[in-house]
Amino acid sequence: MEKTAQDFAHIPGWGIDNDPRNEPTYPMRQRNGQEHEGYTWQRPEQQVPDREILHSTERPNLAAVTGNSPAPSGLSGMIRRFAFKYSENEYLHWLPLLMADKVNVVEGIIEDLTHGTVPNIWAEKGYPAEWKHDKKGMIVKLATFAAVVGGGIFLLTRKGDKPRRRELGRRYASASR
Repeated sequence: MEKTAQDFAHIPGWGIDNDPRNEPTYPMRQRNGQEHEGYTWQRPEQQVPDREILHSTERPNLAAVTGNSPAPSGLSGMIRRFAFKYSENEYLHWLPLLMADKVNVVEGIIEDLTHGTVPNIWAEKGYPAEWKHDKKGMIVKLATFAAVVGGGIFLLTRKGDKPRRRELGRRYASASR
C-alpha cells in the first residue's frame, strides 16, 4: 500500500518543507564558484586567517569569523587534513576526526612530558568526581577494564607458550627413557 501526502495531512507541520519557496535551507543549495546565491544579508567582512583553517567541502568559503583555535599540527593534524578532503556525509570524514581527537590527547601528554610536566590524568579525566558521585559505575568500569586487559594478557602469553610447552614435553619424554 502506497502512502501519499494526504495520509499524513492530519499531522501538524507535515509537509511544511515541500514547497521550495518556503523551505529555509533552499537558497543555500544553489551554488556557483566561490560565493553561492541565497545570502539574504550583507556578508560581513572576511576575517583574515593567520593560520591554517580546515573547513567542509560543502562550503565554498570560510565563515566570516573563524576564531583563534590552534592550527592542526603533528599526526593528528595530518589525520584532520585527510578527513576534511571528504564530505560531511561520509564515514571517511567523521571517523578520522574521532581518531584525530584520540591521537591529539596522546600528543598532548607527550608534549607535557617533554616540558617536564607530569599530567594528572586521573584528575583530568574527572575520576575523583566520578568516584564521589558514582562509585558503583566506576567500579564496574574499572573491573571491565581489568578483565579486558587481563584476558588480553592471558591470550597473548598463552599463544606464545604452546611451542615452549611442547619442547619441554619432548625433553621430559626423552629424559625419562
